[in-house]
Amino acid sequence: MEEMQEVFGNLDANIHQIEQQSGAVIVARENEAVIRGSYAQCEMAKRVLEELSKLYRQREYIDESKLSYLLDIAKEGNTPMGMDAMAGVVALTHKGKPVKCRTFGQKRYMEAIDKNTVVFAIGPAGTGKTHLAMAKAVVALKNKVVSRIILTRPAVEAGEKLGFLPGDLQSKVDPYLRPLYDALYEFMGPDAYHKMVENGTIEVAPLAYMRGRTLSDSFIILDEAQNCSMEQLKMFLTRFGEGSKVVVTGDVTQIDLPEERKSGLKRISEILSSVEGIAVVELSNKDVVRHKLVKDIVKAFEKYEKQYGATRA
Repeated sequence: MEEMQEVFGNLDANIHQIEQQSGAVIVARENEAVIRGSYAQCEMAKRVLEELSKLYRQREYIDESKLSYLLDIAKEGNTPMGMDAMAGVVALTHKGKPVKCRTFGQKRYMEAIDKNTVVFAIGPAGTGKTHLAMAKAVVALKNKVVSRIILTRPAVEAGEKLGFLPGDLQSKVDPYLRPLYDALYEFMGPDAYHKMVENGTIEVAPLAYMRGRTLSDSFIILDEAQNCSMEQLKMFLTRFGEGSKVVVTGDVTQIDLPEERKSGLKRISEILSSVEGIAVVELSNKDVVRHKLVKDIVKAFEKYEKQYGATRA
């Protein structure tokens, strides 16, 4: 009885959503659902309900984003469609909360990091690009696969230059690096984070600071790489040394560079995609795990860009 209530949703909200997307008619009873419609409609509705039941039995919280994802996958007819393929825990936060892959795209991303030295993750906001990379980095550090974590991103965004911002260097770069700090706090806790920054185990710095260095035995994450030129990316990608792993994340629909500067992310990922040891993972609106409205916004922009031409890349 309790399982059916969770699966059907509050006031049968999940049932109504499945009916709307599948075209089937679902009659919800105390401990069962009767599905009417064409064979394809009934199969789709049945598969989604079965996956929701699996989530409940795995003690997973059934929310709107999970249901939306299952419906997207069911529409495409992919099998196995459920969350079983994403069941493994990527990492634990410092409070012990498990972080798991929530889409097939995220699963492919994690597998690519395991199997390759350099991984490009390109996709819209909300797909977990930075968050999951950070989880992998912390696990690698704790397991002593690497001896330090280096996090970087371009410190010039929306046309602002560091020289024109008030304050000392740290206060200038902090606003650009804040998302990286937040992710580290989640996985390590503020005390452990500050201790590791002080002893050099963790370094968070703007991309310009990578020039002229050799970064060995490190897990290196370059975030917001859509705001890097070809020259900057080439400089960065020739910095890592033995025993290092590199993850480059970016969203080519959110380029903040001035018109005269071109983003190098899409082009350089295409140039390097056939090189052994390098993987390019493209995430889409189906991998957005924030509020359902975020996914709808991403879809609307993708539709607009296909119709009127992509943003600069």
